[in-house]
Amino acid sequence: MILRHAAPRLLRLLQGFPIVTVTGPRQSGKTTLVRQLLPDKPYVSLESPSAREFARSRPEEFLRQYPHGAVIDEAQHAPELFSEMQSVVDAAGRMGLFVLTGSQNLSLLSRVTQSLAGRTALVELMPLSVAELRGAGLLPQDYAGLLTKGFFPAIYARDLDPHEWLQAYLVTYAERDARQLAAVQDLGAFQRFLRLVAARTGQLLNMQALAGDVGISDKTVKHWLSILETCYLIHYVRPHFANFGKRLVKMPKLYMTDVGLAAALVGIQNEGQMQAHPLRGPLFETLVVNEFLKNRCNAGLRDPLYFWRDNIGTEVDLVIERGQEIAAVEIKSGPTVASDAFRNLHKWRKYATERGAFSAIYPGLVYGGSQRFTREEVDVLPWLAL
Repeated sequence: MILRHAAPRLLRLLQGFPIVTVTGPRQSGKTTLVRQLLPDKPYVSLESPSAREFARSRPEEFLRQYPHGAVIDEAQHAPELFSEMQSVVDAAGRMGLFVLTGSQNLSLLSRVTQSLAGRTALVELMPLSVAELRGAGLLPQDYAGLLTKGFFPAIYARDLDPHEWLQAYLVTYAERDARQLAAVQDLGAFQRFLRLVAARTGQLLNMQALAGDVGISDKTVKHWLSILETCYLIHYVRPHFANFGKRLVKMPKLYMTDVGLAAALVGIQNEGQMQAHPLRGPLFETLVVNEFLKNRCNAGLRDPLYFWRDNIGTEVDLVIERGQEIAAVEIKSGPTVASDAFRNLHKWRKYATERGAFSAIYPGLVYGGSQRFTREEVDVLPWLAL
């Protein structure tokens, strides 16, 4: 069994909130985690048409079945439950009564926040992390295989061909969910859109260029991207707008939430193909950025990740602010660190120092090798230690 780092926080929240909402991509392990932690709590999935219809048409009667609470899976299918649940938990006055899970981010959260404000805590469960795989003894020493395999738990729990499973995931979940939410009529265009989005992971988002390549309007691209974000298939890292006295770019960088899914979409089927593929660098960057995202989700941190890039193209891949402290991280896929790898970090540190608003400044670099060391006042960290 792979121990999930979100588990202690989930259990802690159940002591202080009557409802805990667990969201994340499909197949990220939400149901498995909740049922392992709460084996005695009744479980119902609203993916079942009969359960969904009962919950939507008679929410009061549906909840009356569970006087001691329950795990309600894919709760976004019956938003009618939420207002009724408010009355139930207020009357009961007990913590940890209901656990809701859902694989649609914005649609679920908007309804939860409207009806259950102050009554529910949120846990976002991403696919497995490097640290979780390392703890289970499942982490390979070469990242190329991991880029191909991705991080969905099912791939590690069963004897499956990763590429075949990821292709099935695309058809069964990604295309189905996104197409239903977006009311897509042209399946061919949408499939082409997904592949082109995957090919842009780790890059600045240019909606006009993407629209032109797919052959659809800018408005459609914006709508389809919002659906992919809702389904946890992509996320964004926004530019850091600290006033360093330089003109900074405003476009966000786009990342696929699972690097294996990105690899499958661009046609990479095995480790050998990954080693020679031109997207290996951006996919490695996606892996590292996603690890920072997973660690923050597991800890319940809401402050976002940023990147920094000036108007002449000097870029630092991640910028992280915590109060008066700031850290910057460069990402290099090579097994060794070249002497010029720190150039952008030094330039960023100069700007950050001149700004004078930070009590501490931490530059770091994550690379594709295996040793940890310090060079030129930069903490150099191997990806294996994330």
